[in-house]
Amino acid sequence: MIMNKDYFFSEKKDKPLTKREKQVLELLCQGYTNKQIGKTLNISSYTAKAHVCSILQNLDVKDRVQAAVKAVRLGFV
Repeated sequence: MIMNKDYFFSEKKDKPLTKREKQVLELLCQGYTNKQIGKTLNISSYTAKAHVCSILQNLDVKDRVQAAVKAVRLGFV
């Protein structure tokens, strides 16, 4: 894992997670739904869903559970 103050990188260096995606990922790992993520971060549930989809692609996983496991394994949360 490579970190700088602006991005948290997945295992693939060309696919960084933004600060907002990191926030979403932390909430996702706590079991929050898109609606709950949206309320917590003051964004719409549709925006939360877009962030989740981007996270899944960047981490190269197929679902939220795999994303949470990989986030823990990579030290993101």
